[in-house]
Amino acid sequence: MPAIPESRSERIARLCAETALFMRDQVLSRVSHDLRSPLNAIQSWAYVLERKIDTGDASTQRALDGIRTGVEQQVKLLESLVDKTRAETRKLDIARAPFALDAVIEEAADDARIALADARGVTLTVQGTPTGVSLDGDRERVAQALWLMLAFAVESSAHGAAVTLDVSAAGAFAQLGVQWTAAPQALTDAALPHLFEAFARMQAAEPLEAGRPAWVLSLCQRVAEVHEGQFSQQSLSDGAAVELAMTLPLGAV
Repeated sequence: MPAIPESRSERIARLCAETALFMRDQVLSRVSHDLRSPLNAIQSWAYVLERKIDTGDASTQRALDGIRTGVEQQVKLLESLVDKTRAETRKLDIARAPFALDAVIEEAADDARIALADARGVTLTVQGTPTGVSLDGDRERVAQALWLMLAFAVESSAHGAAVTLDVSAAGAFAQLGVQWTAAPQALTDAALPHLFEAFARMQAAEPLEAGRPAWVLSLCQRVAEVHEGQFSQQSLSDGAAVELAMTLPLGAV
């Protein structure tokens, strides 16, 4: 039975769902890491206390046993709930095949305009095409990442602003840079139309953590890494020119 063609609205809904899925993975990763560190410390101090206290004191021994049991239960919860839930996106499988970069750029830009840019009155311009180059990778994943970069730029732009996608292909790499003037307050402005979940937008408005991109951009970072490329985000300082940048290798990796 032939596949039913996906409508534009269905595609945008799927792109938003994929974005939320990868952001969930990022949040769970942080939860797993940030909880394990104090749990390990509690467990270590419990062993230290055990060597210092009077083992004949039954009440103290029960207290230590309770601490160790609680730590073990929390670790099992992390392993059974958090880590297993992350398994869906922790290893990103890609269907590698050659594809034309220009067609993906056009598709992603059109999707971003329809998804939010038109409603925000944001002008989205592409510079540097046609490139005439091909990438060897997962076409759909690259298209998702590029769409997300553009959509995020629109989300964090003021009404009527301009977003530019600058494309270049030099040597062995394609460079994709989304540039705009940051308006972080737009992310949480209830008077504006929005595309992403409120939680994602609120976190994205906060200062970056040690150079890491906002959680909502997790898919972009994962796609770049699995293609042996790079992804970066600049801080959203109000009124500053900022950029999202993704570099992907041309040809076979």
